[in-house]
This record gives sequence, structure tokens and C-alpha cells, in this order.
Amino acid sequence: MVAMSARPNQESAAPQAETTSPHRAGFACFVGRPNAGKSTLTNALVGQKVAITSNRPQTTRHTVRGIVHRDDAQLILVDTPGLHKPRTLLGERLNDVVRTTWAEVDVIGFCLPADQKLGPGDKYIVKELAGIKKTPKIAIITKTDLVESKALAEQLLAVSALADELGFEWAEIIPVSAVKEEQGAGRTPSGKGKGEDGRGAGQVALLADLIAPLLPVSPPLYPEGDLTDEPEMVMVAELIREAALEGVRDELPHSIAVVVEEMLPRTDRPADKPLLDIHANVYIERPSQKGIIIGPKGQRLKDVGTKSRKHIEALLGTPVFLDLHVKVAKDWQRDPKQLRKLGF
Repeated sequence: MVAMSARPNQESAAPQAETTSPHRAGFACFVGRPNAGKSTLTNALVGQKVAITSNRPQTTRHTVRGIVHRDDAQLILVDTPGLHKPRTLLGERLNDVVRTTWAEVDVIGFCLPADQKLGPGDKYIVKELAGIKKTPKIAIITKTDLVESKALAEQLLAVSALADELGFEWAEIIPVSAVKEEQGAGRTPSGKGKGEDGRGAGQVALLADLIAPLLPVSPPLYPEGDLTDEPEMVMVAELIREAALEGVRDELPHSIAVVVEEMLPRTDRPADKPLLDIHANVYIERPSQKGIIIGPKGQRLKDVGTKSRKHIEALLGTPVFLDLHVKVAKDWQRDPKQLRKLGF
């Protein structure tokens, strides 16, 4: 039945049917050279730690999926290892992980730190990205809190010019700071995203706004509330490795691997006072490295356990007893058998 106006001589203003944009869901990966801020950005977008971070290069060793839930979209963010010139079999396999990932996602975010000049490593990555024709690519200038406006403007121009040189166009260019939200947000005159003072204004939420429309129309791919699809044992191992990376010598981070052997609730505990027993091994490559990890009178290993246990208890929501042991897996980064054993 059609409703007629009670006043035929007055122009009717029938309300328009509300149009809602279709829900979108898909995968976006962050790529870049080591230590470009990819993991920190992933955590900032998700709103919780799902990827470990460190100021040491090549901290990320496998793809980590963080899930962002919005009313209009679900963003599955894939943090990848830094693409680099490999010196070991591990390095070659990490590079393979990156290339496999960006071939399968819906959007690629290229991360370039604002405080470092565009270098040969960045140009190498962008040249590879230029060969991926159909996937939209966003250039993300990270760590904008570390530079002044002039340096940021130069970086924005440099990354734009590089795409022109290679014959493609960025879907967006946006500066962000995952660790320091600054006042003001908006887009540059070219629609590429910049704060009023030119320094990025944090803009993490704006980055999600830019990624969402580039994803395919789809219902949510993960249940509401899921923030990652990482297995708990893998996340626990990564939190232990993150704690172990703090304060070690420059040559040691690449030699550290962690495997959780067992996670079991202690059986003799009352229901209102649960305790989870976690047994994990920290692997290094040479016996001489054992002392670095353990420290004088075992203090460094104790600190690693204390720091990581706090994050593990927050992640799992239960008290934890953490049992750590340091073991030698000789030259594991170059040994296919050892790499398989350690999950690579």
C-alpha cells in the first residue's frame, strides 16, 4: 500500500531509503625492510599486542595476523618479516614468507621510516611491488614523531617520486606515528594524508579508514572479539623471545629462538586459584652464547622470565609458572634440520 500525503496541494517530501555501504573484509599486509615499524603499527591498529617488537632488526620471523573489527569492515593485518639481503638459510626462508604473503593479500602497505632516507633496500622492495599489478598499494611513512615537518615532507615526495619512476601509483600515501598521537589529522592537498603541522598526527585510525574501502565486499571472516589467529603456544614463545632480545649484544638477537614444549594447568590447584605450568627452551647457536642469555648467577634469564611472564599472564588471563631452559642448537640458522625443529 502506498501512503498518500494528507495535503495534496503541498509538495511531498518522502524520506529516502537509507543506503548502507556493504560490509568489507580482507587481508592487508605490511612490508618493508627490517625495523621499519611494521609490528608496532600492527599492534596499534589492533589495539593490543599481537606482534612482538624490538629495536633490533629482523625481530619478526613469521607472519602474524592481527584482526581489526569495525562496523563497516574487518581488517586482517598480516605483519611480515623485514625483506632483506639474506645471509643464512633462515633469511632466505623469511624472504620467501614475505613474497608468498604479498601475492595473496588484498592490500599491500609499504612501510618506510620517516627518520631514514629512502635507500637501496626500500627501492628494491618497491621495484618488486611495482610488478604486482592488480593489488592496491599504500605507502606508509612510519615513526613520524621522530622528525620535523621538513624531513617528513621530503620523505613523502621521495616515496611518491619513486612510484612515478617505476610506472605505478600509490593508492594512498599516509604518514603515521604508532607510538605518539599528535594533534590534528587530515589529508594532504593531494589526498595523501597529513596532519596540519605536516607531521602525521598519529593517524592510525585514518590508516584503517583508507585500507577498509580497498578490501573486497565480504562478511566478517573471524568471530567478533578475536584479535589474532596465532596459536597460544606460538604467542607465548614470541613473548619470551621479545624479553630475551632486550639488552643482548648486537650479534645475538638473530641467534635466539624459543620453543614452548608444554603448557598444562597444574592439577593439584583449587578451581579458584588456577596455575598454568609453561616449559620452554631458549635456543642459541653456540655454547659461548649461553652465558650471555643466562647472565651472572642466572640473573638475566631470571629477568627474561619475570618480564615475559607478566605479558603471558595478561595474554592468557591466568597465573603462570614459567620454566625456562637455555639449549644450544648449533648453527640452527643455516641447518635445514634444525630450522624444521624450531618451526621454520
